Amino acid sequence: MTVISGTRATTFFLDLAPHALDLDDLVEVACGMAEEDGWWGPRIRFREDSRWWTRLHGDDVLDVWLLTWLHDQSTDLHDHGESAAAFVVVQGELSEVRVEGLSEKQRNMRAGDVMTVEPGVVHDVRNPRGLAAISIHAYSPPLREMTYYRQESSGRLAVDQVVRRELEP
Repeated sequence: MTVISGTRATTFFLDLAPHALDLDDLVEVACGMAEEDGWWGPRIRFREDSRWWTRLHGDDVLDVWLLTWLHDQSTDLHDHGESAAAFVVVQGELSEVRVEGLSEKQRNMRAGDVMTVEPGVVHDVRNPRGLAAISIHAYSPPLREMTYYRQESSGRLAVDQVVRRELEP
């Protein structure tokens, strides 16, 4: 499989009939794409009401997205269904919270930091600072479903909504 960004092509050698890339491959894709700021940089937009995103690449195995974040914008608690993910912060800072049972783990990330997310992991990503942040996210298999959660007063998670996206032809 070849992912083309700008004038550079990155080739990944995959097993026969792959359905998904592993986390190491996703890290390589996200970091490789982050290096191509001349290609995705002109696409950057910001929205006052919520984070902004655009799809940079999509095929049967992989989705790559560019996201921008203003202060305190977040994803809310969610999982990626059957998709694994890797994302890299290319500008600013982001904070990720993962919910595991009744506990939460937080990690702060700065430009150059990479995070991987196994399928089914519930997390929230947020821009905790006043400066704008930019990140590149790679998902495999392509991101088809996200389940959003709310935390009950007991600390337990309850499903808020499930969002499904049809893949483009």
